[in-house]
Amino acid sequence: MSETAQRDTTATPQQVWDVLADGWSYASWVVGASRIRAVDDTWPAVGSRIHHSVGVWPALLNDHTEVVESVPGKELKLRARAWPAGQAEITMRLHERPGGCRIEMAEQAAAGPGQLVPDAIQARLVLPRNVECLRRLVLMAERATEPKGVGE
Repeated sequence: MSETAQRDTTATPQQVWDVLADGWSYASWVVGASRIRAVDDTWPAVGSRIHHSVGVWPALLNDHTEVVESVPGKELKLRARAWPAGQAEITMRLHERPGGCRIEMAEQAAAGPGQLVPDAIQARLVLPRNVECLRRLVLMAERATEPKGVGE
C-alpha cells in the first residue's frame, strides 16, 4: 500500500463527509478530475458512481469512480478509473479529534499499467497529489464553518 496522506482540520467529520457525499464537488478537490458529467442519485452508497473526465482539454478521458465501501462519517473506499491509464483504489478515513478531525487518504494502483510500478515508487508519485487533494478538501469542509463576511 502506498503512503497515507494525512491532514487535520477544524471541520467535523460530518462536515468533511458532507463534501465527500456531494459527488458534484469531486472535481473541486480531486487533483486531475476536470469535470463531473453525472452523479448517481444514490452516491455515496456502495455501487454508485461519479461519471467524470480527467486530463486537460482537449485531451480528456471520460470514465467513472465507483464506491466500493461506505461507512457514513467514517470511511469511503473508491475505485477510480481512468483508462487506458488504469484503476486505483482510494480509501478516505475520517477520525474525530478534539476540535475537528483527521483525514487520511491512501491510494494504490488496482489495475492497468500502474500495477507494474513498485509500491515505493507509487507512493512517491501519488503522495504529493493526495496531499493537495486533502488541502482542497479541508478548504471546502472548513468553509462550512467560516463566519459570514470572512473571505468575501
